[in-house]
Amino acid sequence: MRFESKNVLVLGGNSGIGLASVKGFAAEGADVQFTGRNQQTIDEAMQAVPGTQGHQVDITDGAAMDALLADMQASGKTLDVLFINAGVGGFAPLREITEEQWDSIHSINLKSCVFAIQKALPLLGKGSSIVVTGSIGAHIAMAGNAMYAAAKNGLHAAMKVIAGELVSEGIRVNMVSPGPIDTPLLYRNPGVTGAQVDALREKMIESVPMHRMGQAEEVARAVLFLASDEASFITAANLCVDGGAMELR
Repeated sequence: MRFESKNVLVLGGNSGIGLASVKGFAAEGADVQFTGRNQQTIDEAMQAVPGTQGHQVDITDGAAMDALLADMQASGKTLDVLFINAGVGGFAPLREITEEQWDSIHSINLKSCVFAIQKALPLLGKGSSIVVTGSIGAHIAMAGNAMYAAAKNGLHAAMKVIAGELVSEGIRVNMVSPGPIDTPLLYRNPGVTGAQVDALREKMIESVPMHRMGQAEEVARAVLFLASDEASFITAANLCVDGGAMELR
């Protein structure tokens, strides 16, 4: 019960790693709110985790984010944990990248995540924790991954700077960087066919020393650790959950 009587907001909590984290936080006593873009999966998530509250909010919609956080503040709530998990994949070789694709990937995976932290600051105080989802893909030169890698690398850099700015306020900021994880996100890459994803999945498995995809729950356990008081002396860290892919390649 590490999160008993604590308020948690998960941005991008209606599927995959986000939903696994919502389940974990709720199981350990937290009052959990989460966002997603798809109302159907939000409703399904609330049914799967009774007592949680889901909101149809796109992290790139600044006005909607403002409204959500203003409602929380008006209700007198503060945040003990902010987990920013919203993100999207995007693979394309250099010759096929468009400015529209680049801007979309960076808007979701970098810009909106930084501004979400900025917007949530009035609700965060001493002892609170921010966790953001990165990716080992930010640090591996995988062909066709320039857009996603650049965005997640930028998020990693921003996380470290933000952690330094907020440390004096008693707010910890950390990143969890998954390796190949078996989640719906893998199949939501614009312009990538199902057959291409299947081939990519096999290639990912080959790159992991443990010879398997990770599960969302395995990443969620790392998220909960970083968010909890057990990690009270940890900030600006990037915890890789990747089956050894980064260090044992």
